[in-house]
Amino acid sequence: MSKIKVAAFSVSMDGFGAGPRQSLEDPLGIRGEELHTWMFQKTDGNSGTGVDNNIVQKSMENIGAWIMGRNMFGPVRGPWPDDEWKGWWGEKPPYHVPVFVLTHHARESFEMKGGTTFHFVTGGIESALEEAKKVANGKDIRIGGGVSTIHQFLRAGYIDEMQLTFSPVFFGSGEHLFSGIDIPALGFNQVEKINGENATHIILKR
Repeated sequence: MSKIKVAAFSVSMDGFGAGPRQSLEDPLGIRGEELHTWMFQKTDGNSGTGVDNNIVQKSMENIGAWIMGRNMFGPVRGPWPDDEWKGWWGEKPPYHVPVFVLTHHARESFEMKGGTTFHFVTGGIESALEEAKKVANGKDIRIGGGVSTIHQFLRAGYIDEMQLTFSPVFFGSGEHLFSGIDIPALGFNQVEKINGENATHIILKR
């Protein structure tokens, strides 16, 4: 049975999942890229080893579909002016499965190299989740972000598991992951901590 989960989602020590003023130049907001430096650090002189790398690798395992917000997909706002924008990730995105993008403005699906197909869902999170379950084939469904998308799924009670990575930075402002969210009331009562080389990883389960 599919799990609905958040994985390898980076937050600052003070709980921000993105910096302020997102733009084409700063897609994660001002200083937002600092949240993810733990993913690209080398361990013992080698790339692709260590606890932090294992977290990244595991986050991609057994994923049958993704759901993300429109801000995560790109900087375009309002009606789509054309079909030119196809994501931040180049011709071969890292997903390799169907990705459902939440939006208020319809757009035709399209396929990229490596098996990623982007679908655009205008019916809200329930519609996106229904479509994701159809194609996941029993594998997990990963909620990619941003913060507002995770909030919607949390408040609806859909998320089974969250793995959050706390990067050693403080933002002071931006999009706060826990604002208005009562984690214990949502039933997340199992907590596991994993110390990485450059970040601390917390796994929350119901």
